[in-house]
Amino acid sequence: MYDVATRRSALKLLQDGFTVSEVSRRIGVSRAAVKEWRDDPAKALTAQAGSRCPRCAETPSLPEPGPDYAYLLGLYLGDGCITPVGDPAKSVWALRIMCADTWPGLITECENAVRSIRPGNKVRRIPCTGCTEVKSMSRHWPCLFPQHGPGKKHLRRIRLTAWQQQIVDEHTERFIRGLLHSDGCRLTNKIRRRLPSGERRYEYPRYLFTNESQDILQILGAALDRLGIAWRYSKRNTISIAKKDAVARLDEFVGPKY
Repeated sequence: MYDVATRRSALKLLQDGFTVSEVSRRIGVSRAAVKEWRDDPAKALTAQAGSRCPRCAETPSLPEPGPDYAYLLGLYLGDGCITPVGDPAKSVWALRIMCADTWPGLITECENAVRSIRPGNKVRRIPCTGCTEVKSMSRHWPCLFPQHGPGKKHLRRIRLTAWQQQIVDEHTERFIRGLLHSDGCRLTNKIRRRLPSGERRYEYPRYLFTNESQDILQILGAALDRLGIAWRYSKRNTISIAKKDAVARLDEFVGPKY
């Protein structure tokens, strides 16, 4: 979570004869990190090379890989949050995605996506009651997910930035997959009707996405429109995809959770 410049400064102080504790106090990093850099200086200077924040660069670029970012963005909008960690002066943030234990494959896919976006940061699985929190700390999560803010998502405005929209437009299927893996489901709708000719029963598959944020519902609706997938509001806070061809299209890249 510390950039290369900070690591170089720490190594220079160690070379000048300062102790680990003195270096830790001078540059404001943990003693454990300074010890790790002292024991393997080469690794310390290369560990962050592939994980610099693309949004903080002098010329900002898009996060890579794009498909994994689109998927993780969908998960974050549904079941994710970003919270400060430790000393506020260090500006370290934790990305937390809550995943139900019912679907272990989803947990693995979430973890892999987090790791691919920030390869220099550790990803942890924290067991909770009935679910697992996929957690990773970085200074740059607010840069990568600018929807972060105080309060619940449905109580504040949620909009995609232009660069996020570009990624979503290029990887719409992965984005929708992330949203439906967070607050969505695929189920079988069973219908029972009494007719003059007798009782009729039939069933059909459909997808539902439930979220209290009208902004997030509209973002999903726009993504479905982009792929030509028919949808409607079945409730104030729920999008339903039930037409046969629409469900078949979602089955191509979403399907039931696993």
